[in-house]
Amino acid sequence: MRGHIFGQQAAWFCMAGVLWTVTAAWAQSFRPSQITALNHVEQLAPRLGQMNRAIWEFAELGLEEHRSAKLLADALEEAGFRVQRGIADMPTAFVAEYGSGRPIIGLLAEYDALPGMSQKVAPRREPLVPGAPGHACGHCALGTAAVGAALAIKQAMEKHQIRGTVRLYGTPAEETGIGKVYMTLAGVFNDLDVCLHWHPSTRNGVWDGSSKALVSAKFTFYGLPAHASVSPEAGRSALDAVELMNIGANYMREHLKEDARIHYVITDGGGAPNVVPPKATVWYFVRADRHEDVEYNFRWLKQVAQGAALMTRTRVEVRIDTDCHELIPNRPLSQLIHRNMVRLGPPKFTPEEKLFARRLQEPLEQEFGRQFAQALHESVDPLRSVPTSSKGSTDVGDISWHVPTAGFRTACMPVGSPGHSWQNVASIGSSIGHKGLVYAAKIFAVTVLDLLEQPQWVAAAKEDFQRRMKGRKYFSFVPKGQKPPKKIR
Repeated sequence: MRGHIFGQQAAWFCMAGVLWTVTAAWAQSFRPSQITALNHVEQLAPRLGQMNRAIWEFAELGLEEHRSAKLLADALEEAGFRVQRGIADMPTAFVAEYGSGRPIIGLLAEYDALPGMSQKVAPRREPLVPGAPGHACGHCALGTAAVGAALAIKQAMEKHQIRGTVRLYGTPAEETGIGKVYMTLAGVFNDLDVCLHWHPSTRNGVWDGSSKALVSAKFTFYGLPAHASVSPEAGRSALDAVELMNIGANYMREHLKEDARIHYVITDGGGAPNVVPPKATVWYFVRADRHEDVEYNFRWLKQVAQGAALMTRTRVEVRIDTDCHELIPNRPLSQLIHRNMVRLGPPKFTPEEKLFARRLQEPLEQEFGRQFAQALHESVDPLRSVPTSSKGSTDVGDISWHVPTAGFRTACMPVGSPGHSWQNVASIGSSIGHKGLVYAAKIFAVTVLDLLEQPQWVAAAKEDFQRRMKGRKYFSFVPKGQKPPKKIR
């Protein structure tokens, strides 16, 4: 199925003027190996567009991305990569590798969608399938660009006889911070020299700051069923315990540091009003800028849960789904990525694409009373001297505690589009998202080749990593040997 923009078929993967060609300026800026890779990304662009669109239509939730993971892994295997599937007890996790020896450079690919975010490529809220998932975080493009880059890097390594190893990690369930955490605990990143990541965004720039650490846990209370009217004294309400725990958590908020966050949803509250609920579950996210603060707050929250159990004479069990750490930035890698983003130059958008973006912005302007100065970002943000911390969380953070890691964003959505919005789904499935992912594939490709051919970059990244990790000790609430959940809920 193809998207429609303004009632016309969007030939979004075969667009005149959309893609770049190797110019004389590029020839002066990049080495022959990098030009080979850039040319290969150009050749792959139509296929990458089709791949992005296919995953966009699959729209599979985390840990259920079977078709999406297979599509990406098959493309790499067919191109000569050595592929291992079902990594860390997750059927949709895989590792694809090409080359031999050091350095070993890792690329991250994600491909999970978000529940209830189905949306057509249209400038108004219009689900493709009502209630179905959708790629409101753009992970359909995220995984696609990483695969395109890996294929282009392999082409350059073969042609120019470049030693080293490129390894692409297919990482499921990023939205709930599961995939990379369990892969980290399984040790699959331990031998990397450098790891790189990217994310679709409303802007072009290096992701040079940190993120929030996060623990995801489910608290299940067990009581006794009884008729809620005839014999309430015989019942012990698990739902009462959940509600009391939530009240306690809400009173906790007054005494937390300003960067801390606690959010919850009740996933099981009982079956009928006339039955005292014998079982109830509440799902919590606990976040903070530093993992040590998450540790403190989560232990406190568990005490609140125990108090609720005592008050209701119920029993509580805690299941830790995941434990994400904050990102550890890497300045040399950020500088290298930024240099390549500027040298490549971001994509330029057509008047039709800008008009489509403006129409996606209109509901936001009406709702929030804001006016956006531009429709789409067409420059590269400067590298900040003092990076700021993101309010979001990502399981990339756990990798960054073990290996030098850095990433970037490219403009795939309109300026001002909120995270996890229907506007993002519409945009990432259009030519706007396609341009952003092709740009990302090129950034990945030339940066990896810099790391393979210029060992001083790897050495500088490792030195920066060692300095930042001094005094830090990795700890995870995930019990040793615990297997990842089979489903999100």
